[in-house]
Amino acid sequence: MKKLLVLFTLLATLLPQLSFANTKIRIGYWTSGVSLGYGAVLENQAFLKKRGIDAEFVHFPDVNAPLKALASGSIDLAFGAPVAGVFSMASEGVPVKIIAATQPADVAFVVPQGSPITSLAQLKGKKIGMSPAGSSVAVIGTTLLQENAGITANDFALIGGNESRLAQFLSQKQIDAAALRTLTVQQLPELKLRVIATYADEWKKLTHSDALPYIGVGTARSELIAQHPEAVAQVIAALRDTLAWGRTHPDQVVKILQTQANLPEDQARAYVGLWDRMNQMSFETADIDTLKREHAVLLSSGAVKGALNNQLFDNRPYLQSKTLN
Repeated sequence: MKKLLVLFTLLATLLPQLSFANTKIRIGYWTSGVSLGYGAVLENQAFLKKRGIDAEFVHFPDVNAPLKALASGSIDLAFGAPVAGVFSMASEGVPVKIIAATQPADVAFVVPQGSPITSLAQLKGKKIGMSPAGSSVAVIGTTLLQENAGITANDFALIGGNESRLAQFLSQKQIDAAALRTLTVQQLPELKLRVIATYADEWKKLTHSDALPYIGVGTARSELIAQHPEAVAQVIAALRDTLAWGRTHPDQVVKILQTQANLPEDQARAYVGLWDRMNQMSFETADIDTLKREHAVLLSSGAVKGALNNQLFDNRPYLQSKTLN
């Protein structure tokens, strides 16, 4: 009997690993912006495999495509899903959960150096480049323009595109201003851009808080969490491993970005220099409170629809991941 008890105890400790060892988890991300560099490092290194996760990576050329894939069940998890889109998707009844805060809004409104524009208020009636409509950069940017400068969505022309395209539009004077990540501004010094406002400063002005809004969040389908909570915790642990490794191996990250993401060395080094400003892996109470405030602001401005269900936030896998070695 004692031997059987020992055997059952041993099996009980192994079952959580066996329950997901043969389960493939489909992880999707947008192959541009912040997600590109982090995703390239995540794929190149074996952190997920070391955590017992059989991962299949799915690449998307459009920022909103991971949301559609989550809604249709084509992927199981996205580590940088547009937060505004997740809010809207959840309000429509799509069974997803936010499991981590991953991408702070390190974004600025910029104009060419010779532009007469010096403030947000002067953007009324102008052409403003942003990530495509529906992206968090566009939704938050539109909200800041409306709430802080009195410029509604009908008062300017939103020109959507990825950041390299928007930079090209600026250089060709096809747009008057753009909302670009700090990374892009540093990667393209030859454009000689001037910052007229940052999302961080404008958000503080709007909310009277020091919390920076998020543009990307880790999001998983509810059934994945229900059926394999330990696997989701291991994924989060692997994402944290990636963040920590990138911080201590800058030269290796540069090489990965050069080969996997096709970035020139100077642009890769600019990305590495902002590694911790752009990438995060946290889901503490303060992060959830920030996301709740963000939803309230976006809802008030009309940028998102539907009431917020607090069950959208599931920090159990994150808390479990902190106990893993």
